[in-house]
Amino acid sequence: MVKEKLNSQQLIDLENKYGAHNYHPLPVVLAKGEGVYVWDVEGKKYYDFLSAYSAVNQGHSHPKILKALVDQASTLALTSRAFYNNVLGVYEKYVTEYFGYDKVLPMNSGAEAVETALKITRKWAYEVKGIDENEAKIIVCEGNFHGRTTTIVSFSSDPTSYTNFGPYTPGFIKIPYNDIDALEQALKDDNVAGFLVEPIQGEAGVYVPNDGYLEEAYELCKAAGVLFVADEVQTGIARTGQLLACDHENVVPDVLILGKALSGGVYPVSAVLANDNIMNVIKPGEHGSTFGGNPIAAKVAIAALEVIKDEKLAENAQVLGELFRSEIQKLVDQSPLVKLVRGKGLLNAIVINDTEDSSTAWDICIKLRDNGLLAKPTHGNIIRFAPPLVMNKEQLLDCVAIIKKTILEFKK
Repeated sequence: MVKEKLNSQQLIDLENKYGAHNYHPLPVVLAKGEGVYVWDVEGKKYYDFLSAYSAVNQGHSHPKILKALVDQASTLALTSRAFYNNVLGVYEKYVTEYFGYDKVLPMNSGAEAVETALKITRKWAYEVKGIDENEAKIIVCEGNFHGRTTTIVSFSSDPTSYTNFGPYTPGFIKIPYNDIDALEQALKDDNVAGFLVEPIQGEAGVYVPNDGYLEEAYELCKAAGVLFVADEVQTGIARTGQLLACDHENVVPDVLILGKALSGGVYPVSAVLANDNIMNVIKPGEHGSTFGGNPIAAKVAIAALEVIKDEKLAENAQVLGELFRSEIQKLVDQSPLVKLVRGKGLLNAIVINDTEDSSTAWDICIKLRDNGLLAKPTHGNIIRFAPPLVMNKEQLLDCVAIIKKTILEFKK
């Protein structure tokens, strides 16, 4: 018997009926991806301008990464950390040398990696800095997005993330982002152990801080004996035109959090990197994950990082990002609908001249979809644009033309 092929609406209906309603996807059902393109179940082709929130920096279905996945999966998939395996140590050496750290603690998701970094920072506070037990504080920024675990939403500024999920985890000091004076003031508290920060706030709408902010923040932390903890889950792995967004200001975080593109989007892989004086506070049994550091993840991450270097994707992101912003700036000057464009590398956003509770940005994204480009709003009136870094100049200019046409023809 031949099974009937389900169409887009039928598949959407299935998700709505049987899945928890914890996402609000753009109404498009994707069935295939290759490079910078994706196809829906009816066969329509689109440019992907979200890259799974920067997880697919290396492009969809990259052959080198897929080969690593398939080869390792057919040999040895999982041992847990109860035993050694013949891949993890090789990966650990590769990734620590790649980013310039002594040690790595492998995990799966970005939120898990952030939780890991918080635990390491607190343990370091008690065992190295000498803060009294249970008194450690970590400075975070308003507008942050580090995940949605119970601890992380405890210091979120987004009511959607935290409402009715209390009681909340204590131990966090919230300050405005991109405000050096506020950080300096917060660092006067002797119980501060770390400063957790996104080099660019992606979910907040690609909010790029002032030049010098990261460097000055790092120096203040160093002077105060506080760990500078960088969440580069979304901004890392070449997205902003450098390997890490912190590299733009030559800042080497004390604790580095990675995820998303660490696997090229084919498998959940995340990591926390730090030097021995920090990482050695973690002892057997104090933190772990059944799947963290599994052989597939290790092999896939090596391949994904090799692609970044071999194909010079950071350099490509830098060049194409400058071209994208200069072209979209012409649209800003031309259309009263677009207030500004901002970003770094190929992590960019446009701010729609409307309020956060307006549907305009969403409606524009629907029109972009109709015109063959997929993007998604964030914070109501902001549209984030983050294509795979394997995009070339011709493709980028084609996408710019789609965006311009959509905006200029848009009617509420």
